[in-house]
Amino acid sequence: METLRRPYGFSSVASADAARLDEGLRAHLLGVFNYMASGVLLSAIVGWLISAIPVLQALILGTPLKWVAMFAPLGLALLIGFRYDRLSRTAILSMFWAMAACYGVAFGTILMVFTGESVLRAFLATSAAFAGAALLGYTTKRDLSGFGTFLFMGMIGILVAGLLNLVIGSSMIGFVVSVLAVLIFTGMTAWDMQRLKSEYVAGYGSAEFEGKAAAMGALGLYINFMAIFMNLAQLLGVVRSEE
Repeated sequence: METLRRPYGFSSVASADAARLDEGLRAHLLGVFNYMASGVLLSAIVGWLISAIPVLQALILGTPLKWVAMFAPLGLALLIGFRYDRLSRTAILSMFWAMAACYGVAFGTILMVFTGESVLRAFLATSAAFAGAALLGYTTKRDLSGFGTFLFMGMIGILVAGLLNLVIGSSMIGFVVSVLAVLIFTGMTAWDMQRLKSEYVAGYGSAEFEGKAAAMGALGLYINFMAIFMNLAQLLGVVRSEE
């Protein structure tokens, strides 16, 4: 039977199945990006509400709730990662949207500190970097798995450095961490896209897998997007003048 060699992440499959595989992959990735976009939109809405309503600022930013919002996303991400096999698609999506709402608090502080024009500029730059990295990860035939391991170690490093800088308060360390974070999470986006392709092929035909994989894939891409945006906002943001 005639076979067709697919890009990296695809095995040789019968040509009759190749079209169905591609169609299914496109539908799967569309679901992933729809979930991811809903998370970004939720974060933006929560951030705008916080920046625009003083009562919410006092309730969240002026109380210990700000620490809950800061560390809850990490806890939710770890919970999903460790209990993925036992969680339903609905449970994963619920925790994903809860995480997006928590990220909205950080989004709100950015809107409060920096001008709207500079935040928009950072968002557009994030969108361009994210789209380019995602396209690279989707189209490249090179195996990025080893690259992903290196990036994951770098991500842990900048997380530790960022937490230490909360105590030290060094603007230089903050600048270096932001630059490295943009580079690392942009690279993680390319790696995640290739991983999503490979995982789809491995679980091809399993409706349960595909539903959960779409939610989990959206979570990873959302974290990458928001990390790039938050750090680019720190690099490109123009502080509002006090009037």
